[in-house]
Amino acid sequence: MTTFRLAWRNLIGAGTRTWLNVLVLSMSFVVIVWSQGMIEGMNAQARDAATAAEYAGGQYWHAKYDPYDPFTLTDAHGPVPAELAALVSAGDATPVLVVQGAIYSGGSMRPVLLKGTDPGQQVVNLPSHFVAADSAGLPALIGSRMAASTGLGKGDEFTVQWRDAMGAFDARDAQVAEVMTTTVPNIDLGQVWLPLERLREMTAMPDEATVVTLRRGAAPVPAPTGWVFRSTDYLLSDLQAIIKAKSASSSVFFLILLFLAMLAIFDTQVLSLFRRRKEMGTLMALGMTRGRIIVLFTLEGALHGVLAAVVGAVYGIPILTYMARTGIGLPKLIDSMGFAIGQRLYSTYTPGLVIGTTLLVLVVTTIVSYLPTRRIARLKPTDALRGRWT
Repeated sequence: MTTFRLAWRNLIGAGTRTWLNVLVLSMSFVVIVWSQGMIEGMNAQARDAATAAEYAGGQYWHAKYDPYDPFTLTDAHGPVPAELAALVSAGDATPVLVVQGAIYSGGSMRPVLLKGTDPGQQVVNLPSHFVAADSAGLPALIGSRMAASTGLGKGDEFTVQWRDAMGAFDARDAQVAEVMTTTVPNIDLGQVWLPLERLREMTAMPDEATVVTLRRGAAPVPAPTGWVFRSTDYLLSDLQAIIKAKSASSSVFFLILLFLAMLAIFDTQVLSLFRRRKEMGTLMALGMTRGRIIVLFTLEGALHGVLAAVVGAVYGIPILTYMARTGIGLPKLIDSMGFAIGQRLYSTYTPGLVIGTTLLVLVVTTIVSYLPTRRIARLKPTDALRGRWT
């Protein structure tokens, strides 16, 4: 306790030098927590949005289906097995038929994916009720990104072309029933949503599907022959890989901040050892061992981290709380990055993030404070009283 009181008194007695070091170190605290919170918030928003709008509790894929290979779509469909049909009947799953096609609008043609969905499904957060089939025409649901790229709006007509199960090409006029606004680009860009039964009729694929999406919270059944179950973790693996890559790249920035803060602590310790040689000699002459003096100087440096955590909490908590509540506005360009995070990004700060960052900085500060003090082990009291090193 005596060593702690002496270290605290020396630290506060250093005045401006101490508080400058504490300020720099506290800024590193706050910036690291803020940046990591932004990345975690991006991860949480994108994961929750994709799960709610597309993946739900997982998906059963036709064995030949590969979302990254459009050439597989010709054969990536089949009758819904009885096990999955039972889930669909109970409202625990919904089938989706995916067909490669094209649309003609405004004198231009563009390839799209025609996706048939049940208008009454409640499995995913897709406004499929807008494509409720009627005898008047072919209703279609598109996203706001798709509408912007094609120039289509609600009520506009366009021509849909597709290839049926026998390989014959066919075309039909469709009308935009609604333009949905969604943060998930995977159900928007290059997608045209049609009534499931109407698309099955158009393609001569009765009772067939490409994907069967399981309701969130529903218990999955063993995948039937010819189908593969993809869990939510598997479906989100690409997103997690992107987030990890961004987190790794941001770590370079954290290391630079931490290095600058630690450099200030290291310089302060070196200067203290140089200027306080007579003090160390006096303490040795009074009976303090070299080990206790090393602990004293190390503790002085480590207390910089404790003060920085307190100071950082004073101004950091209000700032980070405000940003977590209001979010940060993002430019429209963010849509092209493929993240389902919308126009505002909300930070997420977990206890593990705050405690882990605090412990990291405290440990590094203690190590950096100890390194210069190793010279005290070779110091003789008589040389110290003369103001010299051996």
